[in-house]
Amino acid sequence: MSRTVSFTQMKDGTREEYELLRDLEKPFLRLTADRVLEELRRQEHVTLEGYKVTRLEHGLQSATRAERDGADIDWVVAALLHDIGDGLAPQNHDRMSAEVIRPFVRWDVAWVVEHHGIFQMLYYAHHYGWDRNARDRFRDHPCFDSCAAFCERWDQASFDPDYDSLPLSHFEPMVREVFGRPAYAPEVIREGHVSPLGA
Repeated sequence: MSRTVSFTQMKDGTREEYELLRDLEKPFLRLTADRVLEELRRQEHVTLEGYKVTRLEHGLQSATRAERDGADIDWVVAALLHDIGDGLAPQNHDRMSAEVIRPFVRWDVAWVVEHHGIFQMLYYAHHYGWDRNARDRFRDHPCFDSCAAFCERWDQASFDPDYDSLPLSHFEPMVREVFGRPAYAPEVIREGHVSPLGA
């Protein structure tokens, strides 16, 4: 069988062609962690304009704080990657970052990353004349307290150039473990379960 499909419109593909595409995609999927880590390394050279730290340092600080709080691997990797979407989608980086991790972490962890942007407004929105309590629309959501704590303990506090962050090499095995999981495995996603942030 050819290693290239014959169709030019998806609707014309055969079962055999789609099985071929699935098989050809497997090596690419196995390299997801490599691509995520490469994006993090790139962020080492991107200063958050006006801030005292790089994009990578902010993620490292957040993840280090999470680990030191006794958080499990899902929360630590989420803290590391919560802003990974900033480079391509600054206006909706929270949602983009959540989509990067969503297939591989618990449901509540992805929800927190997806909504951390609006929860962070508590700290600064009033300076722009915006509603700093916009997060209150989620007050009855089971992940509200988790998101508030994530922002307070790990995100908003992680812009300190003197903080003793752990290096990316420390977190690399965790990233590889999380992205090595089967995508959307029910035993990982645990829809509806709300997990503690740390000890």
